[in-house]
Amino acid sequence: MDEIIDLHSDHYFMGEALRQARKAWGQEEVPVGAVVVFQGQVIARACNQVEGLKDATAHAEMLAITQAEAAVGDWRLNECDLYVTKEPCPMCAGAMVHVRLRRVVFGCPSTKDGAGGSLMNLLQHPQLNHRCEVTSGVRHDECVQMLQAFFRERRSEARGGGGGGGG
Repeated sequence: MDEIIDLHSDHYFMGEALRQARKAWGQEEVPVGAVVVFQGQVIARACNQVEGLKDATAHAEMLAITQAEAAVGDWRLNECDLYVTKEPCPMCAGAMVHVRLRRVVFGCPSTKDGAGGSLMNLLQHPQLNHRCEVTSGVRHDECVQMLQAFFRERRSEARGGGGGGGG
């Protein structure tokens, strides 16, 4: 029997974010991808563009939020969910709270700068004016493996070992 694919599931939408992460890798960016979902539809897609744009704020999440705001015609995204392959950093988490995202779903934790529960939890900080619902670990292994492979390739290139394509 064929498996039924739920096009409104966390698994499916994280797959869309993973596609964006692969795109980032192809552009020699850290492979992080994000999508914003409104009423079961992807309204924004983005990948890291920090190196290409020479902009430290050009994280996948920030770019996706800007696209989503344009799509809904408002800076408030309180009926939207954001899916991202890696736990948001403090900058991105702060923006997520500011735009009042309903829910943030991430694939793997970031122990160095994660602001969704690993290092700190800005997404649910009790003193902020909004708290996002958080779901972590969706397609965890795929998200971790992509990041590990990317950095392994980078280290190999730095040692003069060459390297191949991405994701």
